[in-house]
Amino acid sequence: MGRRERKKAATRQALADAALRLFLERGYDAVGVRDVAEAADVSVTTLFKHFPDGKEALVFDEDTDREAALVAAVRDRPVGQTVPQALRGLLHEERSRQVRADPGFPDFLHLIDTTPPLREYGRRMWLRHENALAAAIGTDAGLPADDPGCQALAHFALDAVALVHGRPDAETALDRIFALLDNGWSGMTSPGGAGGWER
Repeated sequence: MGRRERKKAATRQALADAALRLFLERGYDAVGVRDVAEAADVSVTTLFKHFPDGKEALVFDEDTDREAALVAAVRDRPVGQTVPQALRGLLHEERSRQVRADPGFPDFLHLIDTTPPLREYGRRMWLRHENALAAAIGTDAGLPADDPGCQALAHFALDAVALVHGRPDAETALDRIFALLDNGWSGMTSPGGAGGWER
């Protein structure tokens, strides 16, 4: 990464950090984009260059990385591991890493869960990855990306994250959801099923 790219990444991170800190301190509705720009010592114009989708996007800073990780989870999974198992493993790893790296991660989740605009934006952002994930599943299975089975698995795997938000047993709930997806998915690989879904 060159000097210019490092500077852009640092500015983006400073904005995201400032936004999260202010939202947690004052509440989401009490903070404007001007407040965030001032806290990060940049102009409002600079803020919108980095976050053109506006205020909600400041909280969700890893959109591109997450899509790449979802696709890689399908493409690079070990032999014998099903797609739902690979996706569940990725989600578990992400949540565990965030909790280890950031003691304030539960506060971040609480902010999203208790702020309707953030909850809805997060859900829309997460589901935007659906087409890329469905395409990866289709490629892996030798089926077209618009195959209804590929699209259904991508949709429900991604929507599972929204379904467990706010639950004290989120990890257990995700396990149950992905067990259901895996059992149904495995049924499609049986004789007479769609075939090609496992390695």
